[in-house]
Amino acid sequence: MAKKVVATLKTGKGKEYSKVITMTKSPKSGAYSFKEVIVHNDHVKDAITTSQEA
Repeated sequence: MAKKVVATLKTGKGKEYSKVITMTKSPKSGAYSFKEVIVHNDHVKDAITTSQEA
């Protein structure tokens, strides 16, 4: 599945989007979880800041 997403992003208008992966640590268990989001290049900083707040 990841290969399909990357291939799609490299063609045509897909170059205008980036895949943002953020890591958060659970306060209860201490385990790390990852969240993947595909956003427009203009909104990358917004996606990072909103994931850190949550």
